[in-house]
Amino acid sequence: MITVGSDQKLQLGQLLIKSGAVTAEQLDDALRIQKSDDNRLLLGEILIEQNICTEEQIMAALALGYGVPFARISGKIADPKVFDVLPKEFIEKHCVLPLFMVRGVLTVAVSEPANVFLTEEIARRTESQVQIVCATARDIRSTLQTHLPAANVFVIDDIVGEMDAGDLALVEEQVEDISDLEVVAGDSPIIRMVNYLIYNAVREGASDIHIEPDDKALRVRYRVDGRLYEKMRLPHKLLPAVVSRVKIMAGLDISERRLPQDGGIHVMMESRPIDLRVSTLNGKAGEKVVIRVIDNKSVLVNLEKLGFGYETLKQWRKVITVPNGIVLVTGPTGSGKSTTLYSVLSELAGDEVNICTIEDPIEFNLPWINQFQVNEKIGFTFAGALRAMLRQDPDIVMIGEIRDSETAQIAVQAALTGHMVLATLHTNDAPGAVTRLLNIGLEPYLVAASIEGILAERLVRKICNNCKEPYEPPVNIRRSVEHLVGEVETFYHGAGCGKCRSSGFSGRIGIYELLVPDDALKDAITAAPSVNELRSLAVKSGMVSLRADGMAKVKAGITTVEEIFRATAAA
Repeated sequence: MITVGSDQKLQLGQLLIKSGAVTAEQLDDALRIQKSDDNRLLLGEILIEQNICTEEQIMAALALGYGVPFARISGKIADPKVFDVLPKEFIEKHCVLPLFMVRGVLTVAVSEPANVFLTEEIARRTESQVQIVCATARDIRSTLQTHLPAANVFVIDDIVGEMDAGDLALVEEQVEDISDLEVVAGDSPIIRMVNYLIYNAVREGASDIHIEPDDKALRVRYRVDGRLYEKMRLPHKLLPAVVSRVKIMAGLDISERRLPQDGGIHVMMESRPIDLRVSTLNGKAGEKVVIRVIDNKSVLVNLEKLGFGYETLKQWRKVITVPNGIVLVTGPTGSGKSTTLYSVLSELAGDEVNICTIEDPIEFNLPWINQFQVNEKIGFTFAGALRAMLRQDPDIVMIGEIRDSETAQIAVQAALTGHMVLATLHTNDAPGAVTRLLNIGLEPYLVAASIEGILAERLVRKICNNCKEPYEPPVNIRRSVEHLVGEVETFYHGAGCGKCRSSGFSGRIGIYELLVPDDALKDAITAAPSVNELRSLAVKSGMVSLRADGMAKVKAGITTVEEIFRATAAA
C-alpha cells in the first residue's frame, strides 16, 4: 500500500511531475477523483489504479522527497544473517527488510519513508544507527517470502569452526538433567553442535545425516557419494537434547517420542537456501533421526555435467524435445532420477511452454515452472493431481513417480492427446520399464504407441583426482572390460588420501542406458515380450547397456571396474 498523508499530496505530485511520471493534467484528474471518493483513497493508490504511473515511480518520487535512496530489491540480500537483528514478526508486520550492517550502521528497506517512529523503533530494538532506503512493498514482501518461507528458518554460516573439547564438555554438563528438554535443547552448546553437524554435512557434500543411538553411545554418520561414514561419536545421554533441538528446528512435537514424525527445516548457508527433510523413528535405544540434505546448488545441473556420453546426450536431447509421448527415467532410489529430470525441465523451460509437475515431495523450486505437491492425506494423489493438471493447458507434464495403474492410464492418455509426459519408474534397467507398465495393467499397444524413450541410470563414484594413480588389474578383469569397450591402455584407482577420507573416491557421475524404441521394437512390445527378449532386441537396435557405458568411463579413467560391477550387479 502506498501511504502518503494529505500534507504530502502536493509534494508528491510535484515530484512526479518533475520526474516525468505524470503530467499536470493527470495529477489534477487524480486529485478530483480523490475528492469525490468516499473511501478517500490515497493519491498514490489512485495513480496506480488509473494506470498513470507505477508503484516504483511513486516510491522513487517519495524517496527523492524525503532525501533517502530508492532501492530496487532483486529478491536476494547481501547478508542473510542480518535477519537476526529484528524479530520475524516485526519484519513482517511493518514490511521492513534489513539489508546489511556495516560498521554499526544498519541499512533497512522500508515502504513508508515518512514513518519516523518506525525508524526510531528499529534503532531502539537493534541498538544501531539506522540508514533508511525506500523500496516498494511488493519487492519487500517478495524478498521476505524468498528468505523467510516458514517459521523455521535458520542461518548457520557463523558455525565455521570445529567444536572444541570445552564445548562438548559443556554440553554434557547441561544435559545431565533433562527434565525440561525444550530449555536444554535451546541452550547454545546444543544449538552449536547441531548447527555444526548441518554445516559440515553441506560442506562435505553429504546427502543425508544419520543420528543413531546405541545402548552406550550416539553415532553421527554422513552419506557422501552414496556411502555412509562415521563423523562423530557422542555419549548416549546427549541423545534427548540433540533430537529435541532437531525437532524444534523442524517444527515437530518434542513430547512425542513413540510415533514417527516428519518435518522440514530451511537454512541459509553461504547466502543460499538449503532445505532439510527430517524423519524421526523410535527404536530400542531411543529415537533415530535422518536428515536429508537438499542443496539447491547440487540439484540443478546442466545435462552436459551429468555424465552423458556424446552420442547418448545427442540422442537424449532429441527424445526430450518430442512434442508428445512418454519419456521415462528409471532406476532405484538414489540413482539420480530427480536431478536428471530437473535438469531436463530447466533446459525445456521458456516463455512459450507451460510446464507442470506433480511431485512427492517437491525437492527443488524451479523458477517459472508450476509445481504441485502430492498430499494423500486429503486425497490429492498422483492420479487426481494429474487429472486436474490436464485441465490447466500444459505442454509438458512431469510426474514424480508412476505408482499405480490409474496414474499410468492417465499419463498414456495425456501422451496420446498431444502432451509430453516425463515420469520416473523404479526398475533395474530400461527394458524393465516396459514390462513394469504392462504388469500394472497397461495394454501393450498403448505402451508401444506412447513410449518415446526410456533412460535407466545409476550413480557411480569418481576416482579422487588428488590420489589417482595407475595400476594393473587382474587378467580376468581386464578381459571383462575390453570385451565391452576394446583395449584399455591404463587402468586407474585412488590410493586414498585426506581429501577423500582415504576412500579413493570423490564425487559421483552418472552411467546411462537409453532405450529409444524403433518400429521393430514397438511391434515387439505389442506382443508383451519378456524382459530378456526386450533387452536382446534393444541391444540389436543399438542400445548401450549400463555396464557398457560404465566401462567406457573406466576406460576414460573416471571410475573403477569394481565400482561399475557394484552399481550394475542387478542390471
